[in-house]
Amino acid sequence: MFKRQPPRAGAISWQLAQTFWVGGLWLLHFVMLPALEKIGLAPLLVETINATLSPLLIGFAGFCVLLQALVLTQAEGLASLWRDLRGQLLLVVLGMVAVFFAVRHWQPGAERGLLFCYMVVALCGLVLVLQPLPGRSGR
Repeated sequence: MFKRQPPRAGAISWQLAQTFWVGGLWLLHFVMLPALEKIGLAPLLVETINATLSPLLIGFAGFCVLLQALVLTQAEGLASLWRDLRGQLLLVVLGMVAVFFAVRHWQPGAERGLLFCYMVVALCGLVLVLQPLPGRSGR
């Protein structure tokens, strides 16, 4: 029998954080909002739900990405933030989170800008899911 080594806490926290923020973003935009529209909820109510939950999820994504950046730097070193694709994706997400809140604060009516930031964060999260865990060469 092969002896299986227990998973490291960093890898577990990486996966857990990634599951929450990436899954939450995709679930809201591609499952919940279309389902609410399909069941016949008033469009203004759906927009209000979106306007309330999107900033919460983007902020939560920013927090989770900071946690993932900490795990990545502990496993691979500080240089991995700009040399590794995972680190670059995390930095792009952090930048887009900052832009999302800046646009929301200084241009409250710019729904397209907010949607662009949201989609970039969601797509970076999807690409990040396909990358190997920190400290491992492959899955």
